Amino acid sequence: MTELPISITVHRTLDAIGQQAWDSCACPEASDGGRPTDPFTTYRFLKALEDSGSVGRGSGWDPLYLTAELDGALIAVAPLYAKGHSQGEYIFDHNWAHAYENAGGSYYPKLQCAVPFTPATGRRFLCKPGHEVAGFSALVQGAIQLGVENELSSFHATFCTEGEAVAGEALGLLHRVTQQFHWCNDGYADFDGFLAALSSRKRKTIRKERRTAQDFGGRIFTVTGDQIEPHHWDAFWQFYQDTGSRKWGSPYLTRQFFDIAQDVLRDDIALVLAERDGVLIAGALNFIGRDTLYGRYWGCIEHHSCLHFELCYYQAIDLAIELRLEAVEAGAQGEHKLARGYLPTQTHSLHWVADKGFADAISRYLKAERAAMDEEIEILTAYGPFRKLDQEEQD
Repeated sequence: MTELPISITVHRTLDAIGQQAWDSCACPEASDGGRPTDPFTTYRFLKALEDSGSVGRGSGWDPLYLTAELDGALIAVAPLYAKGHSQGEYIFDHNWAHAYENAGGSYYPKLQCAVPFTPATGRRFLCKPGHEVAGFSALVQGAIQLGVENELSSFHATFCTEGEAVAGEALGLLHRVTQQFHWCNDGYADFDGFLAALSSRKRKTIRKERRTAQDFGGRIFTVTGDQIEPHHWDAFWQFYQDTGSRKWGSPYLTRQFFDIAQDVLRDDIALVLAERDGVLIAGALNFIGRDTLYGRYWGCIEHHSCLHFELCYYQAIDLAIELRLEAVEAGAQGEHKLARGYLPTQTHSLHWVADKGFADAISRYLKAERAAMDEEIEILTAYGPFRKLDQEEQD
């Protein structure tokens, strides 16, 4: 598929690659038994999506995993999918699709290099140490050639790292900048240490929200690893269905995904749960990386004031401080996170569009969008809850 001395192969299943081979590229830092930097690109997470039917036939996410080999030795892999829609991506291109199809083209299927349903930044072009440049270039060229050979409209790598975005732009890909809200650990000893960094008014508001949430009439607790039991997933499935039906129309993940998670992912997971009168009534699902806690899903069967903020944001901060993690990524969107200590942070994606005229139009759009995004991030950061220098004496 490529003229490079590196051979690119497309695989329909992860079984064809194997766990050891995939993880040697995806998470070599975990070879000593430690946590992977990114739990979502591990073999076990992607295989759980595949084995549970969350991706594959009928999902609109058809696996086309790429491998790159140099002289018969694996040097890089990529989680690539043929997409029949733009759902579950969180970096939205619906307007691009409408414009492309209004002009007489077929936008779908397209190629998507991503972790399905997971708006978390991480490497998308997974290269073994020492092969980053060659592996990255080969995977990008392989994906584009796959698109050309199959007359597909486009190729997208979403929530890639900034370094990948810069390298991809140098190869001629379009670089898009969007934003999320992340909490950063400034070496806080505990939650009170974090609060001390905030303005007095914001401290009072957060303390009030936490008291309100914790007075809901039950208890809040966190389980991880072997503490997680099947009945926790039974309850969380109800919470997840409630959120999925309201946000997406139907859940992205199947029920079987959570059964598989119990078997192979529980050490990567922290479930924050609320229980009242012996019944689990709300929960938030987090994944634990080497440096970052990733908030993924929240749901409830009873509504209580501020409980969402407590389970999703404040308990996540508590856990990140306890585990000495550097950050909390609380998922896509949500300017309400700003007042709770989560600041706007750039996220990155790369795009290739087959039609040159359409690619030029998107390029102009992305330049204007980036200028607006930079300005928005600057304004939102200024409105953040943290103390300004001239406030320190007042507080």
